Amino acid sequence: MAVFTGAGVAIVTPFKENGEVNYEKFAELLEFQIKEGTDAVIVCGTTGEASTLTHEEHLDVIKYCVEKVNGRIPVIAGTGSNCTQTATYLSIEAEKYGVDALLTVTPYYNKATQKGLFNHFKAIADSVKVPVILYNVPSRTGCNILPETVVKLCTEVENIVGVKEASGNISQVMKLMSLAEGRVDLYSGNDDQIVPLLALGGKGVISVLSNVAPKETHDICEKYFQGDVAGSRDLQLKAIELCDALFCEVNPIPVKKALNLMNMEAGPLRMPLSDMDEANVPRLEKAMKSFGIL
Repeated sequence: MAVFTGAGVAIVTPFKENGEVNYEKFAELLEFQIKEGTDAVIVCGTTGEASTLTHEEHLDVIKYCVEKVNGRIPVIAGTGSNCTQTATYLSIEAEKYGVDALLTVTPYYNKATQKGLFNHFKAIADSVKVPVILYNVPSRTGCNILPETVVKLCTEVENIVGVKEASGNISQVMKLMSLAEGRVDLYSGNDDQIVPLLALGGKGVISVLSNVAPKETHDICEKYFQGDVAGSRDLQLKAIELCDALFCEVNPIPVKKALNLMNMEAGPLRMPLSDMDEANVPRLEKAMKSFGIL
């Protein structure tokens, strides 16, 4: 069984103006997601600004998320690091809090070889019992996990179950799924490629778009699974302008701005991220209005 099928939100971490985590607003965001039909919560990922959370904050946010969600939908904790020891530590601690799975990104900056990637992910997975989903996002990490390595990990390591694929390379994903033989749970890591990856056998999406349009993102997946491919495709195409606007600057700058425009009070970003360029705000507002969420 897959950890989840459908739309999992890569949820933002709201901050107060003084920079502290705003747990009151985080609770509101979680309730909004569950009410609107989101199928899973991915906490402390890229969109959650995990790279600027201290280890203590990182684990506190995961623990709080698990407690607030309280088993209503799966909670997947981002516990990746470019240091295997750190990723292992975060994973062990997150498991103690009762997460349903872990999301572990390829090591950034180090640029490990495929052998190094295999050993890194195996070490993390061997330290826990919960399922592990790999995260491939070479545009951010400078490191691409090849299809052969993904399949080897999902075959040889019992609790490595799938991959969030955000390479944007459809040919690479096709190669992966041609080798997988049902052993790899595939999740789209790009909101503008949900339907194409579902067509290749994907289980769903780990989504930025879901932060502001949870019902619609869920429906893209649900319609596809129910056989309404045309309806799924139409929703995907309708969302393209909004997807583009949400990535007109580095994530999560635009999505936090979008939530603030919706009066969801996601708060500021942590440095080195900066507020959205004012020149891009009208584009985001236009896309949100066109999509019907503003």
